[in-house]
Amino acid sequence: MIIFVLFCTLFYKKLYFTKKTSILVLCIASPFLLELLFFWNNDSLIAGLKSAEKTVSLLLLPICIIGNKDRINFQMVLRTYVYVSVLLVLFLFIRFMVISPKFFDVYLKGMELWEVGYEFANSFGMHGPALNMHLAFITCCSFWFVFEALKNKKAVFLNIFFVLLSFFFVLFVNTRLALLNVILGVVVIFIYDIMKRYNIQKVILLFITCAFISAGIMYFYIQKNPYMKEKYAVVTLAHIDKIGDLDSLENPEAKVSNSLVTRLSIWKSALELSKKHLLFGVGSSNGKQVLFDYYEKTNQKFLFKYRYPVHNQYLDFTIKFGILGLLVSFLYMFTLGYLGFTTKNSIIIIFFLIFFLTNFVDDFLIRFDGIVFSGLWSSLFVCYWNKFTDSDK
Repeated sequence: MIIFVLFCTLFYKKLYFTKKTSILVLCIASPFLLELLFFWNNDSLIAGLKSAEKTVSLLLLPICIIGNKDRINFQMVLRTYVYVSVLLVLFLFIRFMVISPKFFDVYLKGMELWEVGYEFANSFGMHGPALNMHLAFITCCSFWFVFEALKNKKAVFLNIFFVLLSFFFVLFVNTRLALLNVILGVVVIFIYDIMKRYNIQKVILLFITCAFISAGIMYFYIQKNPYMKEKYAVVTLAHIDKIGDLDSLENPEAKVSNSLVTRLSIWKSALELSKKHLLFGVGSSNGKQVLFDYYEKTNQKFLFKYRYPVHNQYLDFTIKFGILGLLVSFLYMFTLGYLGFTTKNSIIIIFFLIFFLTNFVDDFLIRFDGIVFSGLWSSLFVCYWNKFTDSDK
């Protein structure tokens, strides 16, 4: 990123912004601007600088990319991203089979299935849910490219191969929200793309065919992966009556580590804490530690022992920056929604839905990969939006 920014700096005279694109740059950069506005609220100067450093890419990326918006070929970038990402994950999957035969062997035997997807992500230093957020978006993009290929009658089977491969990886990493995101993405493509190109009878037939194929894949996958049934039907909603009272369970590590009740208990504490600091928050660099201290203060031993972070971006920003943090988090998300629904581009709408929903159960704007992932694509979407709005005039 440093090389990219330095390269763009050398050609800064070629950067061009309109009034509208300048506003969108500020919307994308809003989390970084929030860090600057509340910098005084950090207890540690170094920790505050470190926190701001992660989000500065949300200013640099839109300036460099949107400033060169006329040179961006959106579809070429998207296609390259999909192909390279899928091939890279395939390489890492083969590598995982070689370096971790134990995990792969137990996976094939239908044992410890909850663990393998996370171990795969960890094998190359990535967080499982973060990887599956990428894979869900890639799967939807691959599905979209299948219909582009059918329209142009080029590389149809190649694109189908990429859909199947990327969907397999989503199932292999096996996070619940990623599967939901793929389903929502396919529905969006049907609404915004396929229904425009085909008559209603063909759309219904196509939808039934895709649903039948997907159901078949899921059925055979679940037969080989019985834990998936348990995870989705039993584990997720287990002990839901114990919100905020996880310590009353015997051995909560075994019973609720992967359950919704743990997230709800975290969010309950985060909401209580944020109410106490609603005006200015507790400071960007202090957010995690203050939450951990609150677990200890309220005698929540299980949450304090494992030091669970918020796992909700909207609550995370509210704790750190108060009510303004909550508003900025929604501004950042709905900027993506505005770009998607204005252009009626299914890919942008899908990205918005994936990132908006995923951040309800995780906090990707505190992770450098999540920050760069969203900042990069937000900037590219603005380039597409700019060309779309110009062509409408």
